[in-house]
Amino acid sequence: MDAALKVSPIILVNSDGKPWTSDGFRASWRKACAAAGISGLTFHDLRGTAVTRLALVGATEAEIVNITGHSLRDVHAILDSHYLARNTALGDSAISKLEKGTNFTN
Repeated sequence: MDAALKVSPIILVNSDGKPWTSDGFRASWRKACAAAGISGLTFHDLRGTAVTRLALVGATEAEIVNITGHSLRDVHAILDSHYLARNTALGDSAISKLEKGTNFTN
């Protein structure tokens, strides 16, 4: 990352070393998805997945905002409505914490 920043403060650059235009990025994204056999997803889906994965490894919403560029409200909405509600690993983790924190031998 440090070496890349010496070349340009812009991280995502095209093959000419210039910042992506929105059309250029969109076209390259479509080509990469097609080459990988992925359909029906957008770049924003990738950002949403990053939000979820960061939350699952314990990142706070404030930390996630600083990585993805979302607002706190958007991060909370993504986690609340799209992803975490369907994650059984979080439910298992909550039950494990409950069992460790509760004395059931009374």
